[in-house]
Amino acid sequence: MNDLKITIIQTELHWHNPKANRSDFAQLIENIEESTDVIILPEMFTTGFTMAATENAEPEPGETLHWMQQQATQNQAVITGSLIIEQHGHFYNRMYWVEPNGDYQSYDKKHLFTYADEHHHFTAGRERLIVEYKGWRVCPLVCYDLRFPVWSRNDVDYDVLIYIANWPAPRRAAWQSLLKARAIENMAYVAGVNRIGSDGNDLHYAGDSTIYNAVGEPMSVPDIQTPFVETLTLCNDTLQQQRSHFGFLNDRDNFTLK
Repeated sequence: MNDLKITIIQTELHWHNPKANRSDFAQLIENIEESTDVIILPEMFTTGFTMAATENAEPEPGETLHWMQQQATQNQAVITGSLIIEQHGHFYNRMYWVEPNGDYQSYDKKHLFTYADEHHHFTAGRERLIVEYKGWRVCPLVCYDLRFPVWSRNDVDYDVLIYIANWPAPRRAAWQSLLKARAIENMAYVAGVNRIGSDGNDLHYAGDSTIYNAVGEPMSVPDIQTPFVETLTLCNDTLQQQRSHFGFLNDRDNFTLK
């Protein structure tokens, strides 16, 4: 299995303005200076984290999904991020995994953020998604899912966890600590991509986007409140050596959720 290059994009978002956000991300993606395999955008990257689902939802397939397919094909890299989708009268915080050939899979956010009444506006997902790409097994999750280790549990031998978020600055200590914990307990790379700036609810976001290796070491120093695009290489040999040396996954408890 070859190494995997992941690009994380941390930036501000235009409130309730998909066209402007798509334009900004297209420019940021175009300016990536090296080849990459996976490009990660934040949660609700077209609107910011909003409960105005009816006004901002798109159908599936919709304009943003088509845009993601175009970007994935043009850049020959996976594009992943979430947006608001309406389907059969329900609204979902849906994360897409779009591959260069246009094929896509999706994950609906399982843990809805009750503190912000997300559960009153959106329908929760029921199943995790594990995607296989270039020999790597990837588990994409969304924001509040980070606080629930059982849902993130590596019981299916994935190699990478991805968390996309609109995680407010007052709780940045939890973001930093939990990303690191998820990497350590699951012996997997963990990529966390958060936004910066302020949204339409006057909530401020500090960013702190980074990738941790399987022993919880940050692969770069998180930039606070600064827009940036960074490509990091996940080394398969290093991952397998760490897993083989420590063997922590061999001692996992076995249990089934009901």
